[in-house]
Amino acid sequence: MKDDEVNRSIIDRDKLPPLFPTHRHSPQFWEQLGRTIATYGFLEEVLGKAIFAFTATRNYGADEIDAAYRAWLPQLERALTDQLWNLAESYGSAARDNPATTTENVNELVEDIKKATVIRNVLCHGSWRTPNANGASVPLFVNRQKQGFDTAIDIAYLEQVQAHVAQLACSVIDTVTHMGWQFPGGAGSGKPVMKRS
Repeated sequence: MKDDEVNRSIIDRDKLPPLFPTHRHSPQFWEQLGRTIATYGFLEEVLGKAIFAFTATRNYGADEIDAAYRAWLPQLERALTDQLWNLAESYGSAARDNPATTTENVNELVEDIKKATVIRNVLCHGSWRTPNANGASVPLFVNRQKQGFDTAIDIAYLEQVQAHVAQLACSVIDTVTHMGWQFPGGAGSGKPVMKRS
């Protein structure tokens, strides 16, 4: 080959396997991955609603009302747009700042949620490698500290993570309902945070 010759090529898309590049994992694996990621999304929604509940039910002194009201809308906007780690921080702050909070382990719950963000980032942003004979795959993922992820993940692993995240969401809901408030958007017992007109 001469120096000026280039062997160019492009991918023949008609020859790719169906569902490329996800064709090597079972449909059950992808379903469980999707359910696990969706449960993280639910946790984020629950945290946002809990932030709303704790801030809406907090009593303010007469001299605090104007400043609290001005700060409330930006706080609620962040509850809609923040990612899980920051939501956990904001939730913890809102719960601790409300004197009526009855849950004693809010700090531990916040730390558990933060720990769960590590695997969330792997599941959401990892590139899934070919599974081994047992159906487990080590996703290619490197965090901001340049640390790679090296744990093989299978359906059972995903089921365990999904169940844990669901429990975290339930614990967040409990911190609101334990005070006697109905969780926003729910139809459970307790006093509604805001009355619908």
